[in-house]
Amino acid sequence: MRKSILVLRNEFITTITRKSFLFTAFGLPLIGFLIYFAAGALGRSGAGAGGAAGGMGAFTLRPEGIVDEAHIVRTIPADTPPGALTLFPDEASARQALAAGQIRAYYRIPADYLETGRLYLIDPDARPLTSGGQTWIMRWTLLVNLLGGDAQRAARVRNPMDISTTALSPTPLAETESDAAFWIPYTVTLIFYFVIIMSASLLLNSISKEKQNRVIEILMASVSPREMLVGKIAGLGLAGLLQTLVWVLTGYTLLRIGGQTLRIPVALQPTPALVVWAVVFFLLGYALYASLMAALGALVPNLREASQATISVIWPLLLPLFFVNALIQEPDGALALAMGFFPFTAPIAMMTRLSAASVPVWQPVLAAALLAATVVFVVRAVARMFRAQTLLSGQAFSAKRFWGALLGGE
Repeated sequence: MRKSILVLRNEFITTITRKSFLFTAFGLPLIGFLIYFAAGALGRSGAGAGGAAGGMGAFTLRPEGIVDEAHIVRTIPADTPPGALTLFPDEASARQALAAGQIRAYYRIPADYLETGRLYLIDPDARPLTSGGQTWIMRWTLLVNLLGGDAQRAARVRNPMDISTTALSPTPLAETESDAAFWIPYTVTLIFYFVIIMSASLLLNSISKEKQNRVIEILMASVSPREMLVGKIAGLGLAGLLQTLVWVLTGYTLLRIGGQTLRIPVALQPTPALVVWAVVFFLLGYALYASLMAALGALVPNLREASQATISVIWPLLLPLFFVNALIQEPDGALALAMGFFPFTAPIAMMTRLSAASVPVWQPVLAAALLAATVVFVVRAVARMFRAQTLLSGQAFSAKRFWGALLGGE
C-alpha cells in the first residue's frame, strides 16, 4: 500500500507539472476567457462607433425611410424605436435624404403591394450576410397599418395562440418537460464519455512512454505490478479530475460573468442521490477503462500504435452513445436495462437512465456491484500482463491477442 501511494504521488505530480497538461487544463480555459472578453470589448466598441456615426448619437439602429405608393402606411407604431422609420412623400425626397446621410436606406411600397406582397429595399450598403437584420421594424409597421392601426390586434395576429396544456392523467416528466428531459441526459452521456476516456488515456500515455524509455523495467524491479497499477490509476485519476474541475469552474464562471444561469426546471435539477451515483460510476468506470488502457500500453510496442489500437478497448463505451436516443426515450426498456447492467457500458448507460427517469434503487446498486467486481478482475488480470516477456515482446498489436492475454490465454 505504501508503495502504491508513492507511485500515486509521483504520477500525480509528474502529470500536473507537464507542459501539455498545464496547457490543456489551464491554457485552454485561459484562451476561452481571452476570447470571451475580446468579443465583448469588440461588441461594445462596435456599438459605440455605430451610435456616433452619422450624427445619430446613442441611436444604435439605422434610420430608414418609407416611400408608400400604395397608401397603406398611415402611421408609424408608437412602440417603434424613435427615428427608425421616416415617411417620405415620394422617392425623390427619399433619395435626397439618403444622399444627405439622413437615412441609410429606404423601402418603396409599390401601388400593387396588396396584390403581390412585394416591396423594395434600396440600400447602398447592403451586404449579403448582414442585411435584413432590421426588417422586423418594417414588417411590424406594415402589419399594424394593414390592421387599421390596431397594435393589439397586430400582436395577436403575429402570435395567434399561447397554448397551455392540462394533463388529464399523470404523465412522465420526459413528456411534460420534453426539451430539458432529453438534453440533460444527453449532455450527461457525452460528459461522462469524454471525462472517462480523457482520464483513462493519461494512463495509456504514461505506460507507453515508460515502456519506450525502459523506465517501467526499473519500476517493476522495486514495485509489484499490482501496486504500480493501483498507484498509477489513482494518481492519473486525480489529475483527470483536476482537469475536469478546472473546465467546469471555467464554464460556470463565464456564465456568471455573462449574467446567465442554467435555467433547469426544478423537477429536472440534479438530486444529491444523482450526484453521488455520478461520482460512484465515474470512479468505477475510470478504474475499469484506465486498467484496460494500461493493458493496451503493456502490449503495444509504441505510443503511435497504442493510439491506433484504442478503439479495441473503448468500443463498448461507444455503444451508449450510439443508442442514446433509445436510452433516453425508453429508460426502462430491455436495451437500457441490458446496457445499464453490463459492466463495460454501465458507467455511461446507467447514468443516462438515472438522469432521464426514476430508477429503482436496487438497479444502480446492482450495476455498481457488477462494475466493481469487474474492476477487481480486470486490475488483477492486467497486473499479470506486466511481465517482462509481455512488455518487451515488441509484437504488433491485435485485438485477439489483447483479449486473450487479458483473460489469461497468454
